[in-house]
Amino acid sequence: MNRYPLWKSLLFAVTMLIALLLALPNVFGEAPALQLSRKDGELFEGADAVQPFADLLTREKVTFDDAHTADGRVVIRFPDVPTQLRARDVLEASAPGRYAIATTFASRAPAWVRAIGLKPMSLGLDLRGGIYIMYEVDVDGAVRQTLQRLERDYRTKLRDERIQYVSVDSTATSVTVTLRDAAQLEAARAALQEVDTEVTISAVPGATDVGVLRTTLTDEQVAARQDFAIQQNITALSNRVNALGVSEASVQRQGVNRIAVQLPGVQDASEVIRLLGKTATLEFRLVDTTGNPVEAQQTGRAPLGTRLYRERNGQPVLLKRDVIATGDQLTDATSSLSEGEPAVNVRLDARGGEEMLRTTRENLGRPMAVVFIERERQQREVNGQKQVVDVTTEEVISVATIRGVFSNQFQITGLTVREGQELAKLLRAGALAAPVYIVEQRLIGPSLGQDNIDQGVQALLWGCVALFVWMIVYYRWFGLVANAVLLCNVVLIAAMLSLFGAALTLPGIAGIVLTVGMAVDANILIYERMREELRIGNSPQGAIKAGFEKAFSAILDANITTFIAGLVLFLFGTGPIKGFAITLCIGIGTTMFTAVVGSRAIITLIWGGRARLAALPV
Repeated sequence: MNRYPLWKSLLFAVTMLIALLLALPNVFGEAPALQLSRKDGELFEGADAVQPFADLLTREKVTFDDAHTADGRVVIRFPDVPTQLRARDVLEASAPGRYAIATTFASRAPAWVRAIGLKPMSLGLDLRGGIYIMYEVDVDGAVRQTLQRLERDYRTKLRDERIQYVSVDSTATSVTVTLRDAAQLEAARAALQEVDTEVTISAVPGATDVGVLRTTLTDEQVAARQDFAIQQNITALSNRVNALGVSEASVQRQGVNRIAVQLPGVQDASEVIRLLGKTATLEFRLVDTTGNPVEAQQTGRAPLGTRLYRERNGQPVLLKRDVIATGDQLTDATSSLSEGEPAVNVRLDARGGEEMLRTTRENLGRPMAVVFIERERQQREVNGQKQVVDVTTEEVISVATIRGVFSNQFQITGLTVREGQELAKLLRAGALAAPVYIVEQRLIGPSLGQDNIDQGVQALLWGCVALFVWMIVYYRWFGLVANAVLLCNVVLIAAMLSLFGAALTLPGIAGIVLTVGMAVDANILIYERMREELRIGNSPQGAIKAGFEKAFSAILDANITTFIAGLVLFLFGTGPIKGFAITLCIGIGTTMFTAVVGSRAIITLIWGGRARLAALPV
């Protein structure tokens, strides 16, 4: 008799049942779909949110297979791509500019599968299709912008301190200040150091009658500024990508100065380029508390010296025409907590800080508004012809009361946590911190992605068939057990990818095929050890036990070394290499589990309980 702990057998059985459930959504496949999200940031929830869109498509005789909400978005699935595109036109015409509508793909899984939170594995661009854009950030331009800001601030500071100067000039690497009187050199140095305490200001030797100061950035400061520019650009591009409503979009840093944008399922390249290329800024204005904004909205006339705006909730508000500060003067914005309440910390340059100081000193207790302004180009139909027009959108994203005198650093309060985080992102994303240029752009069609899936699945299928036939011919009934374990391995890999949301790419399919080929090695090592034990005269039950125990060290060593190689590929690789490494590392873990635990549980169940076992079918 050859016994195996019951809890290990139950562990394998329960694990496989859970894996089958997690992998189930992948069986149903995907269909063309539309994702709708609200541009005001609110979420769609419940069946009531879906019904208006379903009724509209039904009235327009547009066929759709299913409509539901997912992650705050409305997802509508269609039988084919032409119907999907027609539905997009209908929905856009019904409420122009209100929703972000993205063409994508959605799972055909029934509602009960979605209800228990099961999702299929994500597919990469090479399988699903979509848009890939590689931006290069002008990091040197970010450093130049910093030095130009210092140049402007130095001029303001020297005038405020009544220090006479001949010139303040900035280059690509430094800012040079030439004074009229060398006697004011130390006073000027102290004043300029207050503008930015982190820069290095030194006197230029050789200037006798006049004093010359030069500001330079250390290598660490240059690197920090370049890194800040890239991170701020990532934030800006992420906010713009989110407006597309794509749930699996990716904006990631690549290398030293590049940003990769991946939009799976999106096929409208012109819309993406337009959205990512639009500019945005902000303005700080005082609120006019004397006028009636509702009356101004009804009459279409604002009182003299004011302008009519709308808040994000649609309420009208009157603002003064005079601008206190603009987004060009913003240097940083972060969300935090102040006295237990959400707040946004804002930092302006010297010029904006000076105007903010004067305004707050004169307007304590009065409300101030933050206006977010977007400018973009849209294609519209004018007199029957499509024309590209410039569109400017302005909305008030925050109104807060001035509770103290401040200048270039202050807080915006009176927000919820979510609003504070969103406001900080909007402020940081008001404008790109450095220019970006498209260095690579690829549009991958859905048909190409489907071809990749079909060919990858076909390669996996034929590889498994050939392997299964060989194992049955060479190891007979034990070969059938190995084949069953290999199928369990593939199911476990699919379940792990679905559970953790890892994207499956074409190299990832190659990783699965390789994993299947490597997984059978563990069974071969076990079976060959059993045959050796039988040749030296060991009993069949003893051969089973010795085969698993003596082969375990070799299996473990081989998989650990392969896992280390896969981990290195994942940590230092990019794009397709990461996709290959993910499936390889996951496959190694599932291989160890199925080959050691699963194989022994099945073999012990079939042959381990036989007291008089004359031979093993291996």
